[in-house]
Amino acid sequence: MSTFSSKDTSTLSYPKSLLSIVTTVGGLAVFLILASSFLVSQPIGAAVHEYFYGVHHLDRVTFDGDAVINDTANFNPIAVENKENENGVEDEKDQTSKPHDEMKESDAKGELTENSPQTTVLSESNSSVAQPHPKSKEEDGESNNSSLPGETKNEGSLLSSDTRSEDVRSSSTGSNGINQTKLDPECDLYHGKWIYDLTGPLYRNDSCPVLTQMQNCQGNGRPDKDYENWRWKPAQCDLPRFDPKKFLELMRGKTLAFIGDSVARNQMESMLCILWQYEVPKNRGNKKMQRYYFRSTSTMIVRIWSSWLVNQTSEPLDFAPAGVVKLHLDVPDDGFMQYIPQFDVVVLSSGHWFAKQSVYVLNNEIVGGQLWWPDKSRKMKVNNIEAFGISVETILTAMATHPNFSGLTIVRSFSPDHYEGGAWNTGGSCTGKVKPAEDGELVENGFTNIMHEKQFTGYTRAIKKKTNKSALQFMDITEVFAYRHDGHPGPYRSPDPNKITKRGPDGKPPPQDCLHWCMPGPVDTWNELVFDLIRRDFQSRHNAS
Repeated sequence: MSTFSSKDTSTLSYPKSLLSIVTTVGGLAVFLILASSFLVSQPIGAAVHEYFYGVHHLDRVTFDGDAVINDTANFNPIAVENKENENGVEDEKDQTSKPHDEMKESDAKGELTENSPQTTVLSESNSSVAQPHPKSKEEDGESNNSSLPGETKNEGSLLSSDTRSEDVRSSSTGSNGINQTKLDPECDLYHGKWIYDLTGPLYRNDSCPVLTQMQNCQGNGRPDKDYENWRWKPAQCDLPRFDPKKFLELMRGKTLAFIGDSVARNQMESMLCILWQYEVPKNRGNKKMQRYYFRSTSTMIVRIWSSWLVNQTSEPLDFAPAGVVKLHLDVPDDGFMQYIPQFDVVVLSSGHWFAKQSVYVLNNEIVGGQLWWPDKSRKMKVNNIEAFGISVETILTAMATHPNFSGLTIVRSFSPDHYEGGAWNTGGSCTGKVKPAEDGELVENGFTNIMHEKQFTGYTRAIKKKTNKSALQFMDITEVFAYRHDGHPGPYRSPDPNKITKRGPDGKPPPQDCLHWCMPGPVDTWNELVFDLIRRDFQSRHNAS
């Protein structure tokens, strides 16, 4: 039997010296650092990145020269909108010199509505409006098509056409006539018909907490709701119903920014309301920028306020005193241009603020003004319509030549208002409109037409100057939405039970909003168009690579 004494143990050899221990620990530390850096930097590490940093790349930006505000659990986007008075948004009380597009807003409330089963009915009429012909679920064979928010029937490549099977969406199994497989990239999306669709809206007015009260038509007591059930059907192809899950997947790791006036806010809120039905985002906003982060795909939806999209100052200039807004028509608004490299898709909205008082400046010289021209002996070179065209060319040229921007810019064309019988402040009205206009009912709006023309001219000029790898798209909704005089809040701008909603004994219409759009309502179609334009752009880039 062998035994060990203390003397025996003193002769045993230990292979690990101090130097070898330090080397082993150091090597392990270097491996862990390299492995964690690789994981966080790769797409598969998006969730890890968000866990450690709290948000995608935008949170690393400084917006005011101070640290980014990350603790935004109590952030109120409506309060931010009200505070935009400092940037040009004024209170509704002073209506003598304001356009109708900026009004006081409050927190959203809503009334419960029910979604109908998926049914679309096409009319053979030659009008741009197909009339409703309701059918039951059994008649349409669509009884199993009512999905929970976020549920999809068929996934597919997001860089290719929508792949819902023919036997589900073709006319042989239903009366909708919409074939989702016929997405022609070259198809004209802007000529077609409004069709009545019993599927119902993409969300309810009470299912979206960021919906501005003034656009919450059902919550404000509007008695009819068929305006929610009309879908746009292009003549030569199909515009798919918005699928929020597929949209977020398409925009994985990317940022979509809505930049412009209150109509941009209207569209951005519509986008949020649609996506909210699938995933509740995190509010990452601050006083310069509204930002909503969708964790599942690291997608950010952003809105930045810019009334005119060009630079504005208030200091005295030549014969223009302090206090009057000076618009430098040849200088883009740096309030958002500084962030452009961080965006993948930008949707621009402008035009209606050119009805407001302002001074027009080119090359630091006063060339015109709107509701301001004190020296009648001087010749005005630029009016508000021409100023709008110049501003469009300026901002789009800046986007198309920015050395660090390679994304997609979508120019949403001038949004038509429907103040019939007068202007917004002279008795114009959209009261009583409950369905899209027929061709014979369309009211010609000369101002809308010329603004649209100037906008498109600015767009085409900017295209010719493009030097970077970005893309410009003109989303031409003006004519399409000329038919939707039924889609505005009208007198249903607040939940006040004592509000006036009918004409008075003298025939004077009540105060109303015939510029912004009810939510849910026609404005949701804008985002279906945005979805399709993004998909086509990504498809084109994918094919080119």
